[in-house]
Amino acid sequence: MKNILITGSNGQLGSEIREISDQYENYNFIFTDVEELDLTISEDIVSFFTDNKIDACINCAAYTAVDKAEDEVELAMLVNSTAVENLSKVCKNNGTLLFHISTDYVFNGKHFMPYVETDTVSPDSQYGLSKLKGEEAVMLNCDKAIIVRTSWLYSSHGNNFVKTLIKLGNERDQLSVVSDQIGVPTSAELIADITSVCLMQALRKNTDLSGIYHLAPSGNTSWYGFSQYLLEKGQSIVDGLSSHSVNLNPIPTSQYPTPAKRPKNSLLNTNKISKEFGIFMPMWQTHVDRFLNQNYGH
Repeated sequence: MKNILITGSNGQLGSEIREISDQYENYNFIFTDVEELDLTISEDIVSFFTDNKIDACINCAAYTAVDKAEDEVELAMLVNSTAVENLSKVCKNNGTLLFHISTDYVFNGKHFMPYVETDTVSPDSQYGLSKLKGEEAVMLNCDKAIIVRTSWLYSSHGNNFVKTLIKLGNERDQLSVVSDQIGVPTSAELIADITSVCLMQALRKNTDLSGIYHLAPSGNTSWYGFSQYLLEKGQSIVDGLSSHSVNLNPIPTSQYPTPAKRPKNSLLNTNKISKEFGIFMPMWQTHVDRFLNQNYGH
């Protein structure tokens, strides 16, 4: 039985992987967060791998406070770059396959088409820069590694845009949402499912599947369009939303300033992962509907 280490297992993605891990009877999943395994301490990783004989690792551990990273630069770099470098080196020394989760923030969002894996990276934020440095650390230090970039993540666990919007939709009659940032809402449940399938394939196949892959559902929308869909669908599912109408106002990014600059275009081309792993990407609305029914349905 192969041992699969999940780091950052209390976060959005790690929590979703925990929920589906029972489906894989021939694999032993080991779930850790910073309390059990601090990736910033290299010696601790070495000891953990020695004790547990890790065959593959999905690194979900990350500093994800995008705006705070503008002030907490050192902490963001420590978690998203230095810790990743430590983990990558130990994975290489143990022959461990590393899956590392990254982000669309490595791009500046000025591209007009969905980004492919080989497009020039140029982050516009400290968060994006820290994640890019993490990617570089993986590629430099671990030859058996798959980097998965995703975007606009939401889940049943932790805080995210979907939960915030539904909460505000219950409390207010008017909401203003940015309409000139384009992307694809991506369920952590979908990422967990596909990452796990890809991991099993990579462990079984003799061919080297290492490299960078983009992962997101099909379709695209804006934050405003996403909000429209959530509120319209939510009216028949979420208590409170059905009792009053919310006036949704589209606004440009310039009217909603944030410490960290957001990419205007977060679209990711997923042809590579679909081709290499034989995966069909559902429309983004499919998992939004699942999320609403699972978390708010009766």
